[in-house]
Amino acid sequence: MGKKSKKSGVLKPFEVLKVLRAAERPLSGGEVQKKLGLTKQHRKFVKNILIDLVNDGTIVKAKRGYGLLEKMDLIIGKLQVQRSRVAFVIREDKGSNDIFISPRAMGDAWHGDRVSVALIGGKSRGKNPEGRIVAVLERGKQVFPVRVVGPMGESGLLCNPTDPRLDFGILVEPRNTVKPKPKKKKHIDENVGKEAFEKANSPADVPENVEAEFDYSKVSRGDILLVAPGARLKSDLWKGKILKYLGREDDTLVQEAIVKANHGVPTEFPGSVLAQAGKLPEQPTEADYKTREDMREIQFVTIDGATAKDFDDAIHVETTPTGYRLRVAIADVSHYVAMETPMDREARRRGNSYYFPKSVEPMFPEALSNGLCSLNPNVERLAMNATIEFDKNGVPKSSTFAPVVIRSHARLTYDQVFNAVIEGDKAEREKIKEVIPMLEVAEKLARQINARRNERGSLQFDLPEPEIISNIEGITVDICPRPRNFAHQMIEEFMIAANEAVAEFLTAREMPCLYRVHPGPDPEKLRNFFKVLNKMGVAGEIPDAVTPQALQQVLSSAVGEDQEFLVSRMLIRSMKQAKYEPGNEGHFGLASECYCHFTSPIRRYADLAVHRFLKVTLGDQHQAMPAQKQLTSLGAHLSGRERVAMEAEREILKRLTIIFLKDRVGETFDAIVSSMADFGFWVEFQGVMAEGMIRLANLSDDYYTFWPDRQMIVGERSGKSFRMGQRIKVKLDSVSLEMLEANLSVVSGAEDFKKFV
Repeated sequence: MGKKSKKSGVLKPFEVLKVLRAAERPLSGGEVQKKLGLTKQHRKFVKNILIDLVNDGTIVKAKRGYGLLEKMDLIIGKLQVQRSRVAFVIREDKGSNDIFISPRAMGDAWHGDRVSVALIGGKSRGKNPEGRIVAVLERGKQVFPVRVVGPMGESGLLCNPTDPRLDFGILVEPRNTVKPKPKKKKHIDENVGKEAFEKANSPADVPENVEAEFDYSKVSRGDILLVAPGARLKSDLWKGKILKYLGREDDTLVQEAIVKANHGVPTEFPGSVLAQAGKLPEQPTEADYKTREDMREIQFVTIDGATAKDFDDAIHVETTPTGYRLRVAIADVSHYVAMETPMDREARRRGNSYYFPKSVEPMFPEALSNGLCSLNPNVERLAMNATIEFDKNGVPKSSTFAPVVIRSHARLTYDQVFNAVIEGDKAEREKIKEVIPMLEVAEKLARQINARRNERGSLQFDLPEPEIISNIEGITVDICPRPRNFAHQMIEEFMIAANEAVAEFLTAREMPCLYRVHPGPDPEKLRNFFKVLNKMGVAGEIPDAVTPQALQQVLSSAVGEDQEFLVSRMLIRSMKQAKYEPGNEGHFGLASECYCHFTSPIRRYADLAVHRFLKVTLGDQHQAMPAQKQLTSLGAHLSGRERVAMEAEREILKRLTIIFLKDRVGETFDAIVSSMADFGFWVEFQGVMAEGMIRLANLSDDYYTFWPDRQMIVGERSGKSFRMGQRIKVKLDSVSLEMLEANLSVVSGAEDFKKFV
């Protein structure tokens, strides 16, 4: 076959696939180029097509060759590494169980990588087949923070990734100028749609304002750097390039930067997004009001936390001859953010806003989230309003929806409303006297809605959220339960009611909807849950019908007991995660047959999608919405980003807890046993919202064994035992920010296991 002088732009991916399908073995890039009859000048173009096909999961690169996935009998998935170094590949094809990967079978793969896996015939670990990593298809992390360990060689610094699941070293060589090559503006603008939607952690998220000069002779052990990994030097050591000096590891903002980098939380908006946000008006115009219902005179108020800056929901309640009328006005983000614009694509990529103790990474730029779409007091704002009519018992009878213009009459806080309305504080009532009558009606309706939800079995978990208390220097001085009162509950009830009303409205009209689905508990986990409760003396046998009502009875039976919070925690662990799907399967936890998210379009993209569905249903011919066939993948993407946000919140809490406990090593604490494993058990501190671990290897007075069927740890000779829910006294021996662990020893509280046999 003679060499072709065809232009590279004519070559299509299907031509490359045709060559690979005809081959009897994987082919190198050069072999593909030759079989296509192309000259060497086209080799780079052929390679780019091969890389695209690898990224799409159509072909696999194994050593120097490229082969078809279906011919190589490989499985594609995401590698999830545990701190014990045991790993699993989560299959993309949603097939059978995840694939177990031993440490020796991981090859070059890291936690979070997209990989191809070959099954090892006849080998398994429990229910999971065993496999080995064949190739890394896509790095899960293209940049990550590292902790400086110390000097290495003449000028190098040895570092370790701050993520304990990345178990290798990074060798970096400091330079006076460490500014990375800036991204081309064209690349950011043109690719923010497709690439940013698919990649949660891309180099585009590396800040471009990296310090051009920094004296790295001042870097010391424990400092945190942001690096881009390079070539592999040996099995447990990689080369890296410094992108930025982040600071000392005990700084709260540095810890937040670590967590953001570890989880791929975007920290920079592309230029095209900022440009679009910069063109937004400062206030709505009269032209915006023409097709909207005017509700500016209705006494809407916002009720949020004291430090909140974005207000996306406002409420108003009044009595009617037949009961109550609730209005829930939600910022009309879709009026300003059209589909497939830069702001829309970036919001979809992010999925939601990300909240940290000292900072927020919002889904939209502040011009929108804190300005035009924030329902600030005494200014006009565009909103989507849900009006729900209730009878005198708090049962919803009908709902209507409309685009409106409102003016919030007051920006209230939860504590303000609680003190004025619930506690009757005279001074507080005087401050907000204009809205007190409306708020008193709102309280009555909220209590009736709450009672109705309790009757249908909506689960009420008693799990206080931790609050980080910092001093003026930003150092964590306490971690305590976040205050909560009925004012929080009141807003929650109204938001749930609005979410249900919108979902039912769209469903009744057979319109698309991105439902908030919460499946029932995992049967096996639920059996284990009741088995543990039996040993704790809290509940009886698992009910014949697992309903929300039955599980709520279990929660109620533990109210006032020492193990109350533990029962709630264990039940949550037995539940499946809520997710976004286009099919309505109900929400088990809320005991709701039809539910979606409508009330927070500033901080959740799912809510923005629902707003678009609602507008189209109401006859808005100018509003575009996602196609039905795209909803499944959109729901999966948003559910995944929600999990990232949750994991990031858990990690920053754990990191700040470890730093907080550093100065308390050697102290003793009252604690309660909260979880068990074959190598030790965890306890929750009393008085401080923190947890620590007691390893069996550190129980030196006996040989201890884990009895999984009884959820007990028992000493072979002494008969001393530890069980779930048991109160003990512990000593804090050490903390490790590297491993995110607090290690404890038992001071007192062991019991005789015979009492529980």
